Amino acid sequence: MTNANISYVRLFKVRVYLSHTFDLISIKNKAMNKTSKETQEQAMAVAKGTQRPNQTKEQTKLIAQGIEKGIAEYKKQQSKKSRERDKIRKANIKAKNDNNTVETIEVSEPKTNLLPWVLLLVSWLGFIAWILLRH
Repeated sequence: MTNANISYVRLFKVRVYLSHTFDLISIKNKAMNKTSKETQEQAMAVAKGTQRPNQTKEQTKLIAQGIEKGIAEYKKQQSKKSRERDKIRKANIKAKNDNNTVETIEVSEPKTNLLPWVLLLVSWLGFIAWILLRH
C-alpha cells in the first residue's frame, strides 16, 4: 500500500467513527425531545377541534406539532418551577430545624403569674368601697 492509500484508509476510518458518533448523539437528542403519546393525542385533539373547513391534513398535523411543542415547553416550565419550589421548601425546613435546635437551647421566659394582679385589683376595689361607705 502506498502512503496515499494508507492516509485514505485512516481518513475513511475517522469519517466512519465520526458519523457513528453523530448518529448516537442525534438518537440521544431525539429520545430526549420525544413527547409522550398522551401529549401527542392532546395536541391532535386540540388541532382537530380548531380545524377549519378547507384545512388539509398536513396543515392540521403542523398545527398539532406546534401545540405539542407548546405543551412540552409548558411542562418543562412547570417542572422547573416545581424544582425551585422544592428547593425553597427544603431550605425552609432546614432553616426551621436549625432554628428549633437554637430555640431549645435558649432559656424560655417565666410565665406571668396572675395572683399579684388579682390581689392588687381586690385591694383597690376594697379601698374604693371603704371610701364610698365612709361617706
